[in-house]
Amino acid sequence: MSVNVELYGAETGNSLRAAIALNEAGIAFVAKRLDLGSGAHREPEFLKLNRAGKVPTLVDHTVSPALVINQSNAIIQYADLHSPGRLSPLATNHRLKVVDRFFYFVTDVIAISQAAFVLRRAGQRDGSLSLDQRAMDHLVLSEQFLENDYIAGDAFSMADIAAFTYTLSVQDRLPWTSLPRMAAWFERVGSRPAVLAGRSAFSK
Repeated sequence: MSVNVELYGAETGNSLRAAIALNEAGIAFVAKRLDLGSGAHREPEFLKLNRAGKVPTLVDHTVSPALVINQSNAIIQYADLHSPGRLSPLATNHRLKVVDRFFYFVTDVIAISQAAFVLRRAGQRDGSLSLDQRAMDHLVLSEQFLENDYIAGDAFSMADIAAFTYTLSVQDRLPWTSLPRMAAWFERVGSRPAVLAGRSAFSK
């Protein structure tokens, strides 16, 4: 059986989030690894799909013309729409809680961390350190979210994808002994087969 969904990416947090979402949603896809170091994301063929030359990019050939999605968070929504109930609950109130927690990590943690990265590359060390610490502080606060097994309740959701991928990138900096709920959650999420598959999608 041919697979009609392609996911272009690399070993980046955004690509990882997209790959995990597709795997958790049970959507078959072909992983197209781009070597960012060699500039593969700036090649003309890829720029036709993503003018910004960034990863990830999803191409769904089941529709005509093919559907192209260039934002990792939009790819997560694509996965959610194609597999109702797997990345967010069907009940409205429960779904809104998931969306609330999802955007907490997208805006108050990941976006701030990415802004810190941009400032660091620009040589603005003080501003970078301040934003980096803010992102870490917001992440640590999520210990309070874990009243159940997962970030937004008793079921895995897109909120866990956003939280896990960032936590993975800073795991060596966290005070795990004072975060027992997060520690258990991190191990629980990290051992999920779909998460493991997503993490390896673009490995060399």
